[in-house]
Amino acid sequence: MEFLAQFGYVVLGVWILAESIGLPLPAMPMLLAAGALAARGPFQLWLALTVSVCSCLVSDLFWFAIGRRGNQKVLKLICRVSLEPDSCVRRTTKLIEKYGAKSLLVSKFVPGLNAVAAPLAGSSGLPLRRFFIFDLMGSIIWCGTFLGAGYLFREKVTALADRLAQFKWQLAVTLLVIIPAAYISFKFWQRRKFIREIWMERISPEELFQRIQAGEKLLVVDLRHPLDFLPDPRILPQAVRILPEDLEQGLMEIPRGHEVVLYCT
Repeated sequence: MEFLAQFGYVVLGVWILAESIGLPLPAMPMLLAAGALAARGPFQLWLALTVSVCSCLVSDLFWFAIGRRGNQKVLKLICRVSLEPDSCVRRTTKLIEKYGAKSLLVSKFVPGLNAVAAPLAGSSGLPLRRFFIFDLMGSIIWCGTFLGAGYLFREKVTALADRLAQFKWQLAVTLLVIIPAAYISFKFWQRRKFIREIWMERISPEELFQRIQAGEKLLVVDLRHPLDFLPDPRILPQAVRILPEDLEQGLMEIPRGHEVVLYCT
């Protein structure tokens, strides 16, 4: 809070922008601190809200433009950083398809969703004006929630900050090193465990190619969502595209005697 009070709105805006772009800098504590400072005098609440919302919009419009241009390298990077590349695009796409632009009202409250919501909104063809309106409303709701909480509960926020200040280095190491490392390790173990469980059911690309060349009766099914093609639009030769939710119905149409090979992201 002393750091924020000393350097003012510039630090608040840059911090929010960095978190919105995707850097591991949690913005919620900064917004709570700014709200508490607004109640004590150094900050003005409306100006803190304006700066924070503008930082969100700058980042989101940048990612929206990237998605609109269909920049494959950027979308692939986002999915890899998400630690869940198999479902990174699909989960966000389903949310956007179900709720449309309204999903932007809550996307910033959902960990991981904020990183991909804007580029996928752009790639899905959402009009810029509609995106801007709902993203503006979502940014106001998100920033206003934590600024307002800091303003209303300023005494508790200040008291908590004073307590945490006694352990600032331990807290910094925990938040920036230990917790991220533990989460990444858990996700890595979880993924390796899943791969080991299904390994006997897997087939290598080389083996599949050889069997296709040998003329075996194989049916290759592409389970990827249409937006999954943005990071990599290629498709295997003779593959049939079926969405996972339509798989059971689609398999009923497959001729008997064919071995089925499924692949996704």
